Amino acid sequence: YFSFKKTSIHGKGVRIQKSNGVRCLFSVISDFDMTLTRFAHNGMRVPTTHSKHPISCKYLYLLTPYFVGPLQMKELLNTYYPIEIDAGRSTEEKLPLMVEWWTKVHELLIDQRIRKDMLARAVKESSAMLREGYKVFFDHLAEHHIPLLIFSAGVGDVLEEVIRQNHVFHPNINIISNYMDFDHTGVLQAFKGQLIHTFNKRQGALSHAAHLRQVQDRPNVLLLGDSLGDLTMADGVTDTHNILTIGFLNDQVEERKESYINSFDIVLVKDETMDIPNAIVKYVTSSRYSK
Repeated sequence: YFSFKKTSIHGKGVRIQKSNGVRCLFSVISDFDMTLTRFAHNGMRVPTTHSKHPISCKYLYLLTPYFVGPLQMKELLNTYYPIEIDAGRSTEEKLPLMVEWWTKVHELLIDQRIRKDMLARAVKESSAMLREGYKVFFDHLAEHHIPLLIFSAGVGDVLEEVIRQNHVFHPNINIISNYMDFDHTGVLQAFKGQLIHTFNKRQGALSHAAHLRQVQDRPNVLLLGDSLGDLTMADGVTDTHNILTIGFLNDQVEERKESYINSFDIVLVKDETMDIPNAIVKYVTSSRYSK
């Protein structure tokens, strides 16, 4: 029985049963924005790779509504974000509105004529932050050859740059996200493939079979997310026997706490660290228990 003492934790009792070869049968599937990245730091919202609080600098307008950026983006945020986190609306009600939101955001990003050669500089000059303890998390998974599938409704090009600049982009990482399509001059002209938003990650998983190969035949999954829509990220993985879900509840806590506790095995409330995922990963991979 695995117990926790942090006051920010809610949820069910968690029992982790270990067996021979568990490390070979274990994988992690995680959302990125506000899951692997911080939600806030020193009382200020941290930028994300997409439409809520995106990365920005004077060289590249990846639109940040709380600081600078087009008025249309802030209007979209104020219109659609309350819908996304509204505990009183069903997923079915939210789906078409999320498609509408993401589509409009992508159109605005394309209008900015974003240059590929400015991405690295934009991320470097932004205040994007991974959660405290991220290096232990990424490095430990890589050391034990545990696949990490990052499933994000953000912008994959920016996401990759954030991980790369934090020096934790290891070979065990695979990413499903919205990727930019640049023209021959290096200017954003479109987005590639199927649109991925908060509530269609199941369909996204099923349509990215090649990305899922790394985590197939691993029946034990640790799933991390900050939205109820993230709970479907493992749906494309075959023969999963045990899925331990951790939900980061960052915003509108009282309104959403009940639904999160009913849906995730563990709920971390306003916790900006990777302490609990790190403790679980270290426990599962410890030689003391996996012999």
